[in-house]
Amino acid sequence: MTITAEDLLREAAEYHSKLVEIRRELHSYPELSWEEHRTTRKIRDTLTEAGISILPLAIPVGVLAEITGAAPGPTVALRADIDALPIQEESGLPYASLVKGRMHACGHDFHTSVILGAALLLQKHAAKLPGRVRLLFQPAEEKGTGAKAMIEAGALEGVSAIFGMHNKPDLPVGTIGLLSGPLMASVDGFNITVSGKGGHAAVPDAAIDPIVAASAIVGGLQTAVSRSISPFESAVVSVCQFHAGTSWNVIPDTAALDGTVRTFHPQVRQKIPELLERIATGIAAGFGARAELEWFAGTPSVDNHPAATEVFHSAAEALRLNVVEAKPSAGGEDFAHYQQVVPGSFAWIGTSGSEEWHHPKFTVNEDALSPGAALFALAAIHALERWETDNELQLERYA
Repeated sequence: MTITAEDLLREAAEYHSKLVEIRRELHSYPELSWEEHRTTRKIRDTLTEAGISILPLAIPVGVLAEITGAAPGPTVALRADIDALPIQEESGLPYASLVKGRMHACGHDFHTSVILGAALLLQKHAAKLPGRVRLLFQPAEEKGTGAKAMIEAGALEGVSAIFGMHNKPDLPVGTIGLLSGPLMASVDGFNITVSGKGGHAAVPDAAIDPIVAASAIVGGLQTAVSRSISPFESAVVSVCQFHAGTSWNVIPDTAALDGTVRTFHPQVRQKIPELLERIATGIAAGFGARAELEWFAGTPSVDNHPAATEVFHSAAEALRLNVVEAKPSAGGEDFAHYQQVVPGSFAWIGTSGSEEWHHPKFTVNEDALSPGAALFALAAIHALERWETDNELQLERYA
């Protein structure tokens, strides 16, 4: 007996009030990255109550669990992130954050509740599953360190494909955004230290002013994209901090610039450090100063595998959800680390939100919970069935 889309939609609707209750509890007690102890307990308790096996996980927070089908087969994974942000909530909701200066302003409480709903649906039909579904409830996405920690703890061992999501406030409930290829940007950082020669502000000719040189570098860095990257490829270089000096009448010895770089393609990402260094050192030399670049490699781009994305597409269509082409975002997501190991796809889930991510009045429409749960349950089922029949997803592991 097969599991139909109609069955999953009906059963997800029956779980709706439970998912709302879970999401509101998580929302009221948000926890920052690597502090998600209460959240971890709630997830474990919900899964255990449903008879879902909790797997060992050698990190202090987060949950790894697994649903085992009656028939042998591959293992596919569903991932949710669970951390909140250091933001004071201003939503005015009756279940608003009870923790001062902490808020689920990015909707990870929604993500967690959706995957818990998918888990309940899959456990109900475990006897019909040809394989296993691994559940990853990951800490510290906002710090960009949680996914790597989960991988190092063995969360992907034996996994053949992984599926994840982010809520999308500007998409209506019932709409799913899908895109093969790059969806979210890589996230890297840089620091440029400009060294000159300090002196009296009234005698600038006896000094080498690092502020003037650093200011010219800020302008010069804007050409890194417009004149060095193909107009058919995307990149963002932003200088976000400028630190120099300690007094109104003293030219300092040094100035420091900090910023971020966002790219969508590995070949573009590889070009940027050398390009920024060349621009900075060249401009600084023109002023008689020196510039040193320090590069901080962060998360790679979220790059959706075509076959995994097609699994999402087939599940969404079966559930009669509205599928649109996802608009890429220059924001980053450490889900990308999983995609460096196994094929995976990351979807936008429409939530008819009032504000964008990280806003103190951010909200989601809870009507998106049950269709989201049905989508992830059916995507897991389709992945297991497709793999069993034609091995379509079993592709090379990424380096």
